[in-house]
Amino acid sequence: MVSRGHKRTAMYRNLQLLRSISCSHSRRRKASVLLDVSEYIQGLKQKLQELNQLQVAKAQKIIDYDPMPKLKVEPQEEGFVIKVLSERSCQGLLVFILEAFEELGLDVLHARVSCADIFSLEAVGNKENNQDTRPLDAHMVEKVVSQAIQNWKEVTQKL
Repeated sequence: MVSRGHKRTAMYRNLQLLRSISCSHSRRRKASVLLDVSEYIQGLKQKLQELNQLQVAKAQKIIDYDPMPKLKVEPQEEGFVIKVLSERSCQGLLVFILEAFEELGLDVLHARVSCADIFSLEAVGNKENNQDTRPLDAHMVEKVVSQAIQNWKEVTQKL
């Protein structure tokens, strides 16, 4: 008798647990609870399959993606607007770009940078007032910043 009572109590506890996990509103019928649990499990399987497909698609996108960030330099009246955009985070790229600005003798007047999920830089810079008298045009700025991006790419590929 004792073991039958223990089994019944254990089954009741397990049924209550299944009911709470699946958010089943069936109170009495065991079959209804089991059907609700079965539907819940099917839903979880479907969500898992969708997540796996997203993960595979994301991995494929990373493999297919050309990691070279896009660069655009726009001349302004007394300086340049430099825009660098990449669809992925580019750890360490900002340092290479700032070193390129220093090499060019550019003062950064305003900058907006995001390095979280993507890399995005928009900087406004103008020529420093110093003894360096060489002319600075958008093509020169683009060439030096592009070389900095290439140097960054070579360094990160070695790691």
